[in-house]
Amino acid sequence: MAQPVETIPQLFYRALEFQLPDALAYKVDGTYAPMSHAEVQAQVERLALALKAHGLNFGDRVAIMSENRHEWAITDFACAILGLPLVTVYATLNAVQAAFILKDSGARWVICSDLEQFAKVRQHCDELSDLEATVVMDGDPPTDRRHPAHRWSDLVEEGRAMEDRRPEVRTWGMERKPGDLLTLIYTSGTTADPKGAMLTHGNLVSNVVGAIEAVPMKPGERCLSFLPLTHVLERMAGQYLTFHIGASIYYAESVNTVAQNLLEVRPTLLVSVPRIFEKILARIYETLATSSLPKRLIFSWAVKAGRGALPDLWAGRKPRGWTGFKYRLAQALVFKKILERTGGEIRLSISGGAPLGAKVMEFFWAVGVPILEGYGLTETSPVITVNRPGEVAPGCVGRPLYKTWKGQPFLKVAEDGEILCQGPNVMDGYWKNEAATHDAIDAEGYFHTGDIGHLDDRGRLYITDRKKELIVTSGGKKIAPQPIENHLKEDKYISQAVLIGDNRNYITALVVPNFDALVRWAGYKKLSFRTHADLVQDPLVMAKLMSRIERINADLSNYERIRKIAILDHEMTLEGGQLTPSLKVKRRVVNLMYGGLIESLYTEHKGDSEAH
Repeated sequence: MAQPVETIPQLFYRALEFQLPDALAYKVDGTYAPMSHAEVQAQVERLALALKAHGLNFGDRVAIMSENRHEWAITDFACAILGLPLVTVYATLNAVQAAFILKDSGARWVICSDLEQFAKVRQHCDELSDLEATVVMDGDPPTDRRHPAHRWSDLVEEGRAMEDRRPEVRTWGMERKPGDLLTLIYTSGTTADPKGAMLTHGNLVSNVVGAIEAVPMKPGERCLSFLPLTHVLERMAGQYLTFHIGASIYYAESVNTVAQNLLEVRPTLLVSVPRIFEKILARIYETLATSSLPKRLIFSWAVKAGRGALPDLWAGRKPRGWTGFKYRLAQALVFKKILERTGGEIRLSISGGAPLGAKVMEFFWAVGVPILEGYGLTETSPVITVNRPGEVAPGCVGRPLYKTWKGQPFLKVAEDGEILCQGPNVMDGYWKNEAATHDAIDAEGYFHTGDIGHLDDRGRLYITDRKKELIVTSGGKKIAPQPIENHLKEDKYISQAVLIGDNRNYITALVVPNFDALVRWAGYKKLSFRTHADLVQDPLVMAKLMSRIERINADLSNYERIRKIAILDHEMTLEGGQLTPSLKVKRRVVNLMYGGLIESLYTEHKGDSEAH
């Protein structure tokens, strides 16, 4: 019987036994170039030899600033073998944000994807006293004595020159222990400066093993990797888990090319955040809006037939009888064509990082793309709960990975509704931040998630909101914004929404329209405008969006209802600073950035809505 896997090097070397010809694959000159397990092993071991030869030793931090690519995985596995904690930095962060992480972590080396990432480091290299060298994957970096820079290709050649020493690398890897620090992943900072979560080999490996036991997967899966590897969900599920089960990992060229890459790769497995599914659904409906009336009627009928089959699909049963007949007809007439746009072979999708809207989930399940939603945080490696096949329910994030751990409940809900977790997946603490660690992990070892939720009679978890993000009105009413915001985003005219109202006497919202739908409506109404800014200033647009808001208000309690809105003429983005890398809203930043606009919503004698 095989020994249990406890560290990433053990996971890595065990997976090599699958001997796939396309363990990893990446685009070269317009086509995917596969790397076999043997090639991956060679590159990992050569890089490990080169890093060791440059004096990097156990415990030294190495940072990576890169988009998803095969070199990311090579770096990760090489550092894991050497015991070099990998500090992950989102490639989308600006120079100041990146420098904060490099400085706080004390990284000795940083590996950059290209000269654009390298430039961010150079801007602040004088502040980074611990940083000794930079590596660039693509391009020829300038260098100086104070800050040496290496080309990735040179490191590879240095490792190749030590080919006869490659067997030593496996020996080094087997020296790693489950408690060794594997990585520092900095939290996204929705409410404060990022903190470095210290995750061990045992943390991530336990999550891989637990997730596989909960959601059976098999060798031969193909995964399209597009969620940033810096995101802990993609790192665990899209890299370690897929590698461990003998799946092939194909790297998308970018988020913008996912639609095309889906057709090329034809993945069987997707790991994503809800925003991606929301955008896919919005595009489908926008395409439908320009279709003929018969096509729209057939589509509407098919969606209704698909929703009728959902109870069977969620329970893992084939729809039968009249329901089954209608569902099969809907598949043949409509759903098959939609599936073809995703490559036609998706067997399973995993969603995490933020709440998945019920209507989004229902649509994809009906079409034939089953989404299993999970819940967790960076600090929990990340999965705490996940929906198992046959147990799916809208709004539910599934049962915990374990019932108990070391004689205590793995997950419990505190008296105030906060979700607590203790187990093998919980981080060691925050890097150089004992106060924050003490606040997050109590004396019993429970990590306080900051999320509010409850368990149903089957032990399945439902998340209602973030504890720190609950809106408390001046009248003392507590309102969970996320469910209402998700409800708003389900409207075809609304792309994004942020509820406002903390310490105020009524609720308002910042709204970003779905401009494709709004522009089409404006055309029907013959409205005159040149830009989105012009469009949102039109009183008819104000009235239109408020009428959509009123539909949602009808389902809310009086104190939850949205009294006024401000319409933004631009989307809130990661680059704009309003979203975290996992595409969650940074409420603190939004409140500061749109402070004047928000204040105008609470000024007496204003109209029902404002625009900006």
